[in-house]
Amino acid sequence: MDKKATMKAAADIRKLCIEELAAAGYGHIGGSMSICDILAVLYTDILDIDPKDPKKPDRDYLVLSKGHCGPALYATLAYKGYFDVRQLKTLNQGGTCLPSHCDRLKTTGIDISTGSLGQGLSLGTGVAMGKKIQGIGGRVFVIVGDGELQEGQNWEAIQFIAHKSLSNIVIIVDNNKRQLDGYTKDICQTFDYKAKFESFGIHTFVADGHDVADIYDKLTVAAKTGPAAVIMNTEKGHGCKFSEIPGFNHYMVITREMADEAIAEVDRRLEASYGQTD
Repeated sequence: MDKKATMKAAADIRKLCIEELAAAGYGHIGGSMSICDILAVLYTDILDIDPKDPKKPDRDYLVLSKGHCGPALYATLAYKGYFDVRQLKTLNQGGTCLPSHCDRLKTTGIDISTGSLGQGLSLGTGVAMGKKIQGIGGRVFVIVGDGELQEGQNWEAIQFIAHKSLSNIVIIVDNNKRQLDGYTKDICQTFDYKAKFESFGIHTFVADGHDVADIYDKLTVAAKTGPAAVIMNTEKGHGCKFSEIPGFNHYMVITREMADEAIAEVDRRLEASYGQTD
């Protein structure tokens, strides 16, 4: 991978997402910001996809189980050329192709409709199993939220993945330690994700979810290892102060002034990060 190029992609995706949410005036900023770096690595360096042929049968699938964070995925898809970047300004508006939660029937590049938390991993497991049965190539990457893992259906899917040795699926946990109404440790203690996944027979890795090189390394190994999971340690709202600092940052009202300051901050942080890679 070209680390600087992927870092720039992550910054550009983050800025597009901020612009998108500012145009709507509100939205799920916290969880969207925490996965921008992960999405940048996936769509720049990992996924076998073609924006000109988004339905090719042997493509890699990306399932965003935490579908309320669609704005980050929409920004990524627009960045990659699946649709015109100007469409991002229609988020949540009447007649938009970019609804609040991911809908494969409305948005080019969305593989699976999601948003009912806890169901995306089961859907992704079905896709992976279907590919195996049909002998169709391509892998399935499923992004789940840490709060979402409180849903028992996830662990039924994980057990099935291990039982069927589904080597074509990788589970990505956005471990930002917060959910809608507080910190996961206060609402329902998560305990040790790595130990839990491994107890189900899943090869598990841990990465810094804001270090594109570490994300790339762990996803690359996971995709070759068999049924695998990568616990991405992230910060909810990561990328700009207005979304990092508040106690409640799951969903926020976003003004034009806030967006302008955040975009400038993303650029400053990118420049500072470039200096650290020299």
